[in-house]
Amino acid sequence: MSADANTRPGVDPEYVDSYEDVSIFTLDDSRERELLAAQTECTFMWSTADGDPMGVIMNFVEHDGRFWLTCTRQRKRVPAVEKRPNVALAFTSRGTGIRQSRALTYKGRAIVHEDEVTKAWFYPALAEKVRPNSVEQQAAFVHHLDTPGRVVIEVVPTKRVGFDSELMFKNSPAGSTPPAARPDH
Repeated sequence: MSADANTRPGVDPEYVDSYEDVSIFTLDDSRERELLAAQTECTFMWSTADGDPMGVIMNFVEHDGRFWLTCTRQRKRVPAVEKRPNVALAFTSRGTGIRQSRALTYKGRAIVHEDEVTKAWFYPALAEKVRPNSVEQQAAFVHHLDTPGRVVIEVVPTKRVGFDSELMFKNSPAGSTPPAARPDH
């Protein structure tokens, strides 16, 4: 980082003096994988026919670099994403047991699946994710999901924004003492 508005003269350039540009606190791949493995829910967002944004909390599975969700065809989001497939997903570490806050957002294109092949692998994968401790509960969850009007929504990511608060607080006024003021300097 260069000496700019985020740093103070005479202080270690890694010390962050403000939070104006948080893009430097990006979430690395390993911490993203940890977040996606720990979290079972995301916010799924799409646009309505009027162009208004809308979102709901949904369970998800990440598989082969894509995100997979499910709902019934009667939900308004299904015809909406079939007409306007640009969507977004937002994830947070809240509720996962991960100590420092992490956030992740993906833009992508939605594809609605109704085929039995997709449902056959997806339902058990989702059940295992949301009911990890009981094979019986997983089977019951799959049975609950397997209804005639259900679809699976695949989101193919096109852009990613990740945030790691541990990096932000590591060298900042809120999380540490400025290096120049530390006794070991």
